[in-house]
Amino acid sequence: MEILIQILIGALGGNGAGLLLKKLSLGTLGNTIAGILGGAGGAQLLAMIKPALTEGLGGQIGSAGVGGAVVMAIVGAIKKAMSK
Repeated sequence: MEILIQILIGALGGNGAGLLLKKLSLGTLGNTIAGILGGAGGAQLLAMIKPALTEGLGGQIGSAGVGGAVVMAIVGAIKKAMSK
């Protein structure tokens, strides 16, 4: 169940970051894919580093949302830099 929450919230985090960071947006599908990867991966990585931060539903939502947004922003920045 945790991974499903991470995937869903990561997708929302990626799309939310895409709305806020228009210049780095990857489009709806790209933001969703980057968010899913960041949400699941970020939450898992944070759980290995500091498990207390990912305990409970709030921790899962927070870590997955931030992970999704960060990965989307990084991929968007790389894409923007490569297009110059």
